[in-house]
Amino acid sequence: MKKNKFLVIGGGIAGVTCAEQLSSLCPTEEVALITASKLIKAVKNYQKVSRTLEQFDVEERPMIAMETDFPNVQVIHNKLTNLDTDKQVAMLADGGEIQYEMVCICTGARPRMIAANNPFVLGIRDTESVQTFQKRLHNARRIVVIGNGGIATELVWEVQGCEVLWAVKDRHISTTFVDPGAAQFFLPHLNKEKPDTSHEPIKRHKYAEQGEGDPVSADGGAALGPDWTADLQMRGITKTGHAVHVDYEVEVRSVMSPEEFRISGKPTTQPPGFSTEQGVVPNVQLFLQNNFTMSNEGGIQVNDQMETNVPGVFAAGDVCTASWDWAPHWHQMRLWSQARQMGAYAARCMAARDQGDQVHLDFCFEMFAHVTNFFNYKVILLGKFNGQGLGNDYEILLRVTKGVEYVKVVLHDNRMAGALLVGDTDLEETFENLILNQTDLSPFKDHLLDPDIDIDDFFD
Repeated sequence: MKKNKFLVIGGGIAGVTCAEQLSSLCPTEEVALITASKLIKAVKNYQKVSRTLEQFDVEERPMIAMETDFPNVQVIHNKLTNLDTDKQVAMLADGGEIQYEMVCICTGARPRMIAANNPFVLGIRDTESVQTFQKRLHNARRIVVIGNGGIATELVWEVQGCEVLWAVKDRHISTTFVDPGAAQFFLPHLNKEKPDTSHEPIKRHKYAEQGEGDPVSADGGAALGPDWTADLQMRGITKTGHAVHVDYEVEVRSVMSPEEFRISGKPTTQPPGFSTEQGVVPNVQLFLQNNFTMSNEGGIQVNDQMETNVPGVFAAGDVCTASWDWAPHWHQMRLWSQARQMGAYAARCMAARDQGDQVHLDFCFEMFAHVTNFFNYKVILLGKFNGQGLGNDYEILLRVTKGVEYVKVVLHDNRMAGALLVGDTDLEETFENLILNQTDLSPFKDHLLDPDIDIDDFFD
């Protein structure tokens, strides 16, 4: 059996990025990529917004496209059944085996479901589940969206033509990303009509899997990318536009039928149509027998070289937990932006190991930075944007212009620790520098968010 120098498991953003980087860094070596889906997810239109902020689109591509662009990469459409790290062999569902010298696990995460086998509950995590959602939404008059993260927030905004009950366990919406003030800023937009974007050019090609009727395993598809709603028609059976109602501080306990489900233990008889579920857990079931060191939240622990406790086995993306000493203003969130960064960095670490070397921790891990869109607003998160890890020892500065922008700065010891920017503020690069440089802001604090002052002049 031929032994591959590198093996990557997973056709999502982390896995494909890792395989592409390995191909470029080690052009004479064979790279094998195992994917359970016939479509892989490749990063497109990548641009560096600032030193730590980046934007990109995700393109679903046929497997053969990657082999064409990266001739030393072999894409294997199959399902992994076992990974024997002692023998360095990956076993596949069709009985095949792949030997390797180094492997990177990029199997992502799977939805956390309230009723995994309930026909009325659909977990949205990958492209296949979105396609199923679209088909079922077509005949729906009312749905329940359960969850308060990024996908739930985007879904509530995108769905048209049916009533939406948004069940959240918190006191405000979108709590994974924003504070109560920003949530209040967004609330007036919950039931606004979406702007017509049908005339805008499509930024990425879209492909359908061959044999769409084939069953897809719960962990078979790659995670959604940053623009997963682009060019999707999410419309129910009625002609109404947005009709969203939010239930706060509730928990869905069970779903008995399309006509009855339980919120916080009390039966509700308003027919929801069907429910969508929220949250993810690292997809590690196939690897539990390998004695990997696991984190409390279930991810495979990796060191600052993206390597597990088993030599030669690396991990990247949602499946792993960064277990090195984090920089003061970085933290891990299971986001597509960090999946890309981890996949690229893991490839560099693996290529360096092949040369008997190590690389320094990438600068992208120096400060948390993420850009996304909610309710048609650009949202930028920097550093400890919600005071993560600071307890009550921080100060908040706010600037809010209704319907235009929401700017929050987190100060710790008169130095910027984080920022949340909603709207076209053009403050991200300046605030990024202030967080990284830890400038003492005592002399400027009272004027930092003054809209009549160009703060770039202070810190040019």
